[in-house]
Amino acid sequence: MRIIRDYQYTRPEDRGASAAIGNFDGVHLGHRAVIDLARNSAPHAPLGVMTFEPHPREYFAPEAPPFRLMSAEARAARLEKLGVERLYQLNFNTALASLTPEQFAGRVIRDGLGLVNVVVGADFCFGKGRAGDVEDLKRFGADMGFGVTVAELLETGGVQVSSTAIRDALSDGRPRDAKALLGHWHRIEGEVIGGEQRGRQLGYPTANMSIDGLHPPRFGVYAVLVDVRDGPHRGSYHGAASIGVRPMFHGEVPNIETFLFDFTGDLYGATLSVGLVDYLRPELKFDGLDALIAQMDADCAQARAILAAL
Repeated sequence: MRIIRDYQYTRPEDRGASAAIGNFDGVHLGHRAVIDLARNSAPHAPLGVMTFEPHPREYFAPEAPPFRLMSAEARAARLEKLGVERLYQLNFNTALASLTPEQFAGRVIRDGLGLVNVVVGADFCFGKGRAGDVEDLKRFGADMGFGVTVAELLETGGVQVSSTAIRDALSDGRPRDAKALLGHWHRIEGEVIGGEQRGRQLGYPTANMSIDGLHPPRFGVYAVLVDVRDGPHRGSYHGAASIGVRPMFHGEVPNIETFLFDFTGDLYGATLSVGLVDYLRPELKFDGLDALIAQMDADCAQARAILAAL
């Protein structure tokens, strides 16, 4: 998959794609339906996705609480798995945000990227002030020579599939409900960083990762599926993870600490993908280390049983 970041500087081979347009945060079932329409609407064209980085919401409200379900790198990796050949990850800046709907259609879709077909959700808005809607896009497409396909909003179990609904499920500690909307386990991905090694001293060495910039799931302990993406220990594991601020040790910055079952080795610098399966309990402050270790024993036993039943 090739990543194109500037619509004004493209190679000839990057033009002519059929592209789904959106933010694709989480790459949930609704996003996958839009991508499938882009694939099927123009089967002889390269499959593309147009998205934006930073997320427009981050651009317009940089001080807002973190809301993203996945990083740009994790999103790109999942889109590549879906067969996307061209990822138009456009730099979202003042110049792009200032384009009127007609300018966006002409300068970006037609002239810059030369797309033959675009697919958007029924609630798609675009251009300065989100002034353009799907009817405007259809009109511009007819005038400018590119096809437009509109995907109906998707529901499952009576719930509209959306990134907002997924965030709500994660905030409530309902990772299985999030999975039903995503079509896959919600995963936190990143590099293993150095910690204070308290887990090692307790007999539970953990792989520590930052969740900075991501929507924080409900703080507490989870049964998790772990993929080590690179390095000598590459592979899939079961485990238990704690997300939060570590009240027992007066932590302040939220992170995720993951204990891999039946594992020995050094994971510093490796990339992990931690899939949340079940919420076990909230963060707690214990009377002493013995009580903490006893609870960790119980957490791991519960997580093992849950994961063995998958």
